Amino acid sequence: MPRQAVAHLTTPRQCAAILKAMGDETRLRILESLLLGEKCVTDLTQVLRCSQPHVSHHLRILRDAGLVEGHRHGKQVCYRVEPSVQRAMKNRDAQVLDFGCCELRFPVSTLLTVQHKP
Repeated sequence: MPRQAVAHLTTPRQCAAILKAMGDETRLRILESLLLGEKCVTDLTQVLRCSQPHVSHHLRILRDAGLVEGHRHGKQVCYRVEPSVQRAMKNRDAQVLDFGCCELRFPVSTLLTVQHKP
C-alpha cells in the first residue's frame, strides 16, 4: 500500500489502513515512545524489551502506513513520528492524533510511563 498523508484521510480504505497498522500492542508502544522524541532502533529495543528484528518488522509496518519515518544516523537507523502525523496532534495535553476518520489518544500519564521505563 502506498504511503499516505495521514492528516488528510477521508476514505474508509485509508482509515482502515491506519487502524490496521495501529492494531498491534507493539506498534502502539512504538508510536507512544516516538511521540516523546526520535529514537534509533537500538533505543526502541531497550524501551520495548524486544529483539531488533521484531522492532524493525513493526517499524516497517508503521512506516508503510505513513505513521513514522526513518533516517540513517551513522550505522543506525533512527525513527520519528511522520511530520504529517505530528501536525495531526490537536491536543498536546492528551496527545490526540486526529486522522480525520477517527482519533487516537495517548494520555500524558501513559507517555510519561513509557518515557521512564528502565
